[in-house]
Formats: sequence, structure tokens, C-alpha cells
Amino acid sequence: SGMKKIDKFILTSFIGPFFMILLVVIFILMMQFLWVYIDELVGKGLSLGIVAEFLFWGSCTVLPLALPLATLLASMMTIGNMGENNELIALKAAGVSVLRVMLPILIASFFISIGTFFVINNLVPVSYNEIFTLRDDIGKTKDEIKIPSGTFYDGVDGYVLRVGSRNNKTGMMNDVMLYDHHGNGNTRLTLADSAIMKMSKDKSYLTFRMYNGTNYQETNEKHYRDTSLQLQKIDFSRQEMVIALQNYAFQKSDSARYGDQVKALPLEKLRTQKDSLEAMRDSTKAQQIFSTAASYIFTENKQLDTTDCGITRNFSDPGFLSFKDDQATAQALERAADNARQLKSNLESYEFGAFDYTVRLRWTALEFLRRYGQALACFIMFFIGAPLGALIRKGGIGVSAIVSLLFFVLYWIVDITGVKLARDGSISTVLGAFASAVVLLPIGLFLTWKAIHDTDISNMDSIKNWWRKVKSMLAGIFKKTRIVYMGTPDFAVAPLQTLLEQKYNIVGVVTVADKPSGRGQKVNESAVKKFAVGHGIPVLQPVKLKDPEFLKQLKALKADLFIVVAFRMLPEEVWGMPKLGTFNLHAALLPQYRGAAPINWAVINGETRTGVTTFMIDKDIDTGGIILRQSINISDTDTAGDVHDKLMGIGAELVVQTTQGIIERNVDTRTQRSFIQGSEVLKPAPKLSRELCHIDWNDTTKQIYNLIRGLSPYPAAFTELVKEGGIPTQLKIFSAEKVTASALDGALRQAQRPAGMVAEPVEGTVSGTTISGKVLTDGKTYLYITTADGAISLKDVQIAGKKRMDIKAFLAGFREPETYTATAGTSKAEIAKTKA
Repeated sequence: SGMKKIDKFILTSFIGPFFMILLVVIFILMMQFLWVYIDELVGKGLSLGIVAEFLFWGSCTVLPLALPLATLLASMMTIGNMGENNELIALKAAGVSVLRVMLPILIASFFISIGTFFVINNLVPVSYNEIFTLRDDIGKTKDEIKIPSGTFYDGVDGYVLRVGSRNNKTGMMNDVMLYDHHGNGNTRLTLADSAIMKMSKDKSYLTFRMYNGTNYQETNEKHYRDTSLQLQKIDFSRQEMVIALQNYAFQKSDSARYGDQVKALPLEKLRTQKDSLEAMRDSTKAQQIFSTAASYIFTENKQLDTTDCGITRNFSDPGFLSFKDDQATAQALERAADNARQLKSNLESYEFGAFDYTVRLRWTALEFLRRYGQALACFIMFFIGAPLGALIRKGGIGVSAIVSLLFFVLYWIVDITGVKLARDGSISTVLGAFASAVVLLPIGLFLTWKAIHDTDISNMDSIKNWWRKVKSMLAGIFKKTRIVYMGTPDFAVAPLQTLLEQKYNIVGVVTVADKPSGRGQKVNESAVKKFAVGHGIPVLQPVKLKDPEFLKQLKALKADLFIVVAFRMLPEEVWGMPKLGTFNLHAALLPQYRGAAPINWAVINGETRTGVTTFMIDKDIDTGGIILRQSINISDTDTAGDVHDKLMGIGAELVVQTTQGIIERNVDTRTQRSFIQGSEVLKPAPKLSRELCHIDWNDTTKQIYNLIRGLSPYPAAFTELVKEGGIPTQLKIFSAEKVTASALDGALRQAQRPAGMVAEPVEGTVSGTTISGKVLTDGKTYLYITTADGAISLKDVQIAGKKRMDIKAFLAGFREPETYTATAGTSKAEIAKTKA
């Protein structure tokens, strides 16, 4: 009982809008119908009843188009209003599915489709019959008599009139001239000072009353060599002339004469006509085949067979099948050409006759099937309108109505196209009649499935993404986005390589100018330049980024997008040049570690996570809107080089994703402030200095260990080893380990024991009494340097003037290392500056 009330409510909500929309649509389409035939109606003096009858039958002919549109909009508005008023949500919360809610409208649409079929089959053919008849009768009706002033008027059969002026209030005409062309041409003329004209009610005759005038008439009959003329002149003060009229009044004829038109036939007669046309076509085809086969062209004259008579003789004439001379050959060829022309003419005639039946049969079959297709369209429109209302949840004349109308326009276009192609024979009549159903039914089922599964598409994100991809694909085909890439070190090579592998259009590369380096001052090229030259990409190497010549060359590349990876700070003249903007890949999770050395500082500060960020460049350093971020973990043993290699891979992928998003206009930037959580302190990443690389052993073991990792392999942390009274020797440290407390105690005991003595057990530890920077070593396998709270074990080092080596190789060539101490560096103070 509860569901019956809901069904009644839904049906009531549907029926009202359905009939309202149907009337509105019929009115709109009827106005279009009237606009098409307005020229045939105006000026005929038709009564209001005739015009109303014409429009009534015209409105009946548009019902096959109006009913599907009314079903579409009414179902959309009904379900949309329920969604907008949260009634749909309430029903779903009560356990009623969307399909169950749409069921009453589904049943109503089914019956509307059945009703549409009967309208199309019974009412519409009668309407077309009446329309054809009315158009013919209206076309035969002559225009109303409207005599203009100052010109000759021949609208009355047999007469030509000219009026000098007219009084519009009284209808009196002045300076009237009337030529009578009846009889022997232009022999009668009437001139009048004034006249008035009246037409009978049935428009069968015209009364022309003239005042103060003269009649001129040539009354003589000319004979051979008779040059005399006889003229009759009659003056009058008043004269009436009655002129008979024909076809000035509308006369309705029998409408049955257009009953054989395809659109004016019901299904039964269409079926009969189709069968008759098929029979006539087949009969004509058989007759044509028989006539062609019986033609003398294909007949062969049989020779008399005498073998049964028992009288035979050998026949030998080698030249029997040869022509005697050129004249005989020409005659034979001419006869063959005549036969071919005759056969061609016959076949063309047969083809024309068969084609006439084929076209009429095609039109009949198409009209027969189209009646079912138009009725089916009403039912299909429900599967589009109702789901759209449920998905968009708007029932007014707004977005949902516009979307619904777009689907109806699609239906209209496909239907018209299918009918035209079927009439021309390009496609079958079945496909032409049901083309709209073939296109719209999958769309309707898809929308219904989305509505039943409660998939919200009101934001249309998936459609927007799909459309962006389509536009990007089309743009890639017709006009690829031109990209200029800017970078210098190895870190910038991987993104450039990935972009090329993904077929992006890199039109130029900007990198640093070549600089001499090393002992021999050999010119050193950047890693990005080497890669670009190897792949044939133009390279620009400006010394100054504001150089006018460089800016001119850069602008000439006509780039749409700049990509910056590990390059210099760009002036606005550069980053503001491309229309899609300029984005940078930064090797940190912005807004943390803004600056020139984010990888190194993340490791120096002991971070366990870092990553890469793409952002749009603005006037400040690394402060633009963030596009994408990707993070990785940092292990306790990772060096800056290890982190660099990890970030290089994910950075390349992030650059490609960002580039694709910008090209597809599918990126949203977020301010860096939005990534700061609570009281989080921002950590900078300033340029690495020599002071930072010089290890201060008064710092903690953990900080020194992180410093060594963060500066390895380049530029590398270093310390200075010095003997008392000697010159300090620089020692670069590439890798190290934190010394455990037990190992440190053992090393301290070894250092306190006199040479040659065996160590004795000592209770407790002595590490608390160590001095920072003290060298502890056995001279062979390890070398520790004490810190403020422990010691660091050096593993991979390089002393000035030597190659990089492990600690054992170093100790093998370094005498008396235990006599050295490590000087106090400046790293602790430099690190403290970043935290101030």
C-alpha cells in the first residue's frame, strides 16, 4: 500500500509535466511548420477556419517528433525534482532502489510508446493526406486583388488597370485607366476621374463602378488593304462594369486523391503496396531477362544437320572463317558495334525501369519500418531522461534540461541521417529506420546502469578527464606542444630522456656555459648538454639569462612550455615567456628545503623521508604553486648520492605526469602554505660551502655521521690531520660509521697501553674522558676520530694528492697515524645558522 501511494505520486508528478511539455513542443514545432508554409497562406484571403484546419493537421504531423521529446523531458524533470528535493535519497534510505522508483514512469513510457505507434499509424497518415490536399487547393487559389497606385496591375484576368491615387479610408480610386484585352487585343480603353471596386461575398464576380469618364473602343474590322480606322467614344458620368472571377475563392476538393502517398498510407496499405511493388519488380526483372535472352544479338542460326540422313562428306575450306578483304572486315566490325550499342541502350532502359521500382520499394519499406522506430524512440528516451534526472539531481529548466535537449538533438540528427542514407540506398532500410535506436539505446542503458549503481557524475570529472585526453590526443596529432628543457647535472638527464622516450616535442635545451676545469683547464660540458647534442636537440648556453641575444634566440623557439630541473634561478623575462608557463622539479618535499642543495641538507638533518615536487615558477625562489609531490624513504646508511639516484627515477616520472597534466589543462596548484602542518618549522637548503664541509669534531656523533653522508660523494666532508708543530693535511671522508661504546673503550685502552705491554682487564669504561678530534687506530684495520659524545670510524677516505681508498689501504701508507689529531672545523656553526 505504501508503494502504491509512492507509485501514484510519481505518476502524478510525471503525467502533468508530460502533457504540458507535449503542448509546448507541439506549439514550437507548429510555429516552425507555419514558418515553412507561410508564403503559401499569405495573400490568399483564406478564412480563419481554413488556416486553423491547416495548422491542426500540421500539428498532427509533428507528433512523432514531439512525443519522444516530451517523454525525455518529463521523465528527467520528475526524477530530477525528486533528487533535488532529497525525496530520492529518502526513498533509497528506506531501501527502495532507483530502478523501483523509475518503474512507474517506465510502465507509463511503455504505454506512451504504444499510443505513439497508433498515432503514427492512424492519425499521422490522415494528417499528411489532408495537408497534401490543402496545400494543393491553396496553391490553386489566386492572390487577393490589391491594386497598387501609380503602376499597371494585371491581377484581374483579361484586364490591366492603373490607378493614380487611392483614398484608404473610403476606398475611392482617382485617375483610373482600364484596358480590356478581351476580343481582338488591346482595343478597349476606359478613362475615369474616379472609381470604386467591390467584390462579391463568394468572390465569383467583381463590380467596378466608375465616375466621370470616357470609353474608347475600336469597332471597325480591318480588311486587306483597308487602312481606315473606326473609333467609338462614349462619355459617362457613372458606369458599372461586372467582371467574372475564377479561383479567387478557396474551394476544398476531395482529399482522397493523395491517399496513395507513402506517408499517407497506414501499415496495412503499406504492406500491400510493398508486396505489389516487389511482385511488379520481379515480374519486370523476369521480362527484361527474357527479352535480353531472346534478342537476336544472342541468337545463333543453326545449320541443317544431315548426319541422320547417312549422307556425309568432308568439308575443307581453310579460309571459311576469314574475311575476304578490308571492306568485309569493316562491315563485320560495324555490325558488332551496332549490336553492342543496341544492347547497351536496352540495358540502360531496363535499368531505369527497375530502378524506379527499387526506389519506390525502398521508400515504402523504410516508411513501414520507421513507424516502429519512432514508437520505440519514446521508450528509449525514458532510459536517457530518468537516469539523467537521478544523476544530475536537478529537475528545472537548467543544466539537466540542456543536456536532455542535446541528446534529443543527437536523436534527431541520427534519425534524419539514417533515413536519408536509407532512401539513397547507402545503408539498409532496417538500419536507416532504427539508426537512432542503435545509437541511443547503449547510451540510455549506460546512464541507467550509472543511476542504479548510484554513481555520482554530477561533477562530470570523468567526462572532463576523458575530454581533456581527447583534446590532448588531437593536439598531439595536429600540433604538438613545443617544450624547452633547462637543466645542468646528471639529475636533470633522466627527466629529459624520459620526455623524449614518451615522444614529447623538445625543441631546445638551455644549460650552463662550458667552463674549463681540472689541472689541464680542459673545457667541461654539462651532462645535459652531452645528452642533448647526442640526440640532435638545439642547445643554448647563455652566460647571462637576461642577455638580449639569448632572449631573442629563446623566443624564436616558440615554446609553449618551459621545464626546469636543477638549473639557475630564472628572471621573469624567461619564465614568463611560454603561454603554458614554466614549472620546476625540486628535489625535496616543498615547502621544506627550499634552496640550492635540498638532497644534501635532507640527509645532513637526518630526515627519514624526502621526495620530489613540481611547482610553477614565480618571482621568488621555490615558492610557486605546487602541482605534484612524490616521496621516498631515506635509510640510516643512505648517502646524498644514494638519495640522488632514487629521486632521479621518480623525478623523471613526476616531470612526465606534470607535463601531461599541463598540456591537458588538468592540473590544480596548491599554495605551499597549505602543506605546513601546525607549528612545523621550515628548513632551508642553502648552497654548500667549504665551511660546512670542514668537520667540527666538537659536534655529536650522530650529526657528524649525517654530515658525512649528506656531503658524499660530492663535495665530501673533510678534516685536517696535524702533528704537533706540523702542517695540517686535508683528508676527505666519503663514508664512515658510528663507533659503538664497546669498540671505543677497546680503542681507548689500546691507546693508553705502553708499547709491547699486554692489555689488562679494566672495569667500566674510559670513553667519558676522551677529547674531541683524537685519532684512535691500530695502524692497520681501523681509524677512529673522537667526537663530543663518541667516535666516528672512517671507512672510505682520500688524502690530499692521493686517490680515494678504503681505510686499510690508507693506513698501510700513512705512518704513525696515532700521533695526529683532527683540527676543529666549522661545520657545527654552519649547521646552527640554518636553524637560527
